[in-house]
Amino acid sequence: MYRKTTLPNGVRILTESMTSVRSASLGIWADVGSAAEPAAQRGVSHLVEHMLFKGTQRRSAREIAEAMDGVGGNLNAFTDKETTCYYGKVIDHHVPLAIDVLSDMFLNSVFDPGEIAKEQKVVLEEIRMYDDSPDELIHDLFVRTMWSGSSLGEPTIGYAESVMALTQDDLKKHMRTRYAPNTIVITAAGNIEHDAIVELFAAAFAGHDGSCEAPQPEVPQLTPAPLFKQKDTEQAYLVLGTRGLSVRDERRYPLSVLDTILGGGMSSRLFQEVREKRGLAYSVYSFQQAYRGAGLFGVSAGTAPPSVQECVDVIVEQLNVLADCGITEAELRLAKEHMKGSLTLSLESTASRMMRLGRSEYNLGRELTTEEIEEKIEAVEAEEVQALAREMFAPSNLGLCVLGPIDESTIRWHSSTAVA
Repeated sequence: MYRKTTLPNGVRILTESMTSVRSASLGIWADVGSAAEPAAQRGVSHLVEHMLFKGTQRRSAREIAEAMDGVGGNLNAFTDKETTCYYGKVIDHHVPLAIDVLSDMFLNSVFDPGEIAKEQKVVLEEIRMYDDSPDELIHDLFVRTMWSGSSLGEPTIGYAESVMALTQDDLKKHMRTRYAPNTIVITAAGNIEHDAIVELFAAAFAGHDGSCEAPQPEVPQLTPAPLFKQKDTEQAYLVLGTRGLSVRDERRYPLSVLDTILGGGMSSRLFQEVREKRGLAYSVYSFQQAYRGAGLFGVSAGTAPPSVQECVDVIVEQLNVLADCGITEAELRLAKEHMKGSLTLSLESTASRMMRLGRSEYNLGRELTTEEIEEKIEAVEAEEVQALAREMFAPSNLGLCVLGPIDESTIRWHSSTAVA
């Protein structure tokens, strides 16, 4: 089902055939994200992503949209800290059209100065939208606090000043130096034939040549610290977190078990203790942010401002219990089945498989089979999970960020009281 071909110019094409569906998802990836940007150009990767929808030598922005809308397809893109991806989903017999549109955007965008000026204003509105979304903003503040001074810690979307300072030359140079064939990966999943996909993309990318040095994964220094930011909101939003693992660390499987047991669902310890027993939050969960050279792990919750201290105390207590007492065999079995079930459900989505192909290629240089992942999950032992908890939840690793109408002086937080 999985095949890989490298074109003569270095572009890698990975496909996964799913003959039981009638759709296909396709993505063109560039091995660059916000972590590879110079400080003065924060947000350049994200603005380039926007501009690839704004017109090519063959199509206007409207014609790009109409081409996919006209066949009931979806067209989108995202920029994260380490990659940029342009992707679409269509009915199988419209795959040639989707490849043509995506390739045209990727290779022939014109970067009209007037369109750049308009799109800069759009990005400013996007920045304001995030600033008005406290549940999004708190996560941004958490990463910036825990990785202060690093590119990986800076927001992918950039800052208003840096975005507005970007020029047409900046965007074109970014593409010339970062979108070279040797760092491009093309992925496709669904009711497709590998050879046909290769033939179409090979024709589209035949004139694309050159090479560039792939970005080196950043390994930022951990800078845990308390951060309390005032904002006029109904709830107070908090993230309490610590050092995590990179996507290349083999201990990511025990960490995923830990994540599931601590805050991965309605039966998790945090959900039961924070929401069900005490009614402190509607939403409480744990999460991982994993990159090629580093990672973060955290717990997020929204609560009434007077309840922040109690909520923090309960979360810290659960971290202590996990580190000191470990997990039960029943919890371990439940977590494993939950993870395997989630994996199986994700395999029913062509988009999910297409995304997994790209991330696996960049992160690991190969495709992980479902059987291999399930074997890794099954091999996790309770002792590994507890050992990881003891390491990660050490007092010196923990940081706390709180956003809302809070009185900082009423919140007790320092490393000596973080864990027992």
